[in-house]
Amino acid sequence: MITGELSATRPSAHRDDLLRAAVLPEWRAREFLAGRGLLRHLLTAVRPELARYTVVPDVYGKPWLRACPDVGVSVSHSRGSLAAAVAVGARVGVDVQRPQAAVTESFARRLLGERGAEALAGLPAARAAEEVAWVWTAQEACVKADGRGLAGRPWSVGVAPGSRSGGWGPYRWVALRGISATPLSCAYGPPDHALVWTGGEEGRWMAGERTTEG
Repeated sequence: MITGELSATRPSAHRDDLLRAAVLPEWRAREFLAGRGLLRHLLTAVRPELARYTVVPDVYGKPWLRACPDVGVSVSHSRGSLAAAVAVGARVGVDVQRPQAAVTESFARRLLGERGAEALAGLPAARAAEEVAWVWTAQEACVKADGRGLAGRPWSVGVAPGSRSGGWGPYRWVALRGISATPLSCAYGPPDHALVWTGGEEGRWMAGERTTEG
């Protein structure tokens, strides 16, 4: 896994990344290319030839290396902060979040449940918002590893305030508390052998039955 800042990250110059960025609003294109640039930098460090491959979204929007479905990749952006992860022979999800100044009680309850939200009730607003961000990164990392994103209902992933690691179905997650000043978590799990590439330039990996039980 690797992190960076939008202002200091060299954007991707890969042809396919540039083509995808060309249809995005300027601010989103800048963020997208920086994230892909960070990912390709990490791919080069892991296995240089991987950085040349096209990154494609599957039917759920999860990014994959077209030529290497056994190599999991993930990218996250949050108001100038970036993170990327690569896992050979595994699925992976990464999430970074810059905390809001404050969060509503209803949002905290949705992510943490009644007991978790009560544990934050006595904290200053900014500290409570930071803790909610830590929890959200772990939940998001899990559903990104699974590949379903928000459709995977990240708020259903049980993460207690202050937790540093845990599990969700076949996935394990780790929150990088004490290592990252910005809330940052990574999740990983077994590869999904049910993915099949449909072929062609506009093709996608088609997902069959998932192994996730969480």
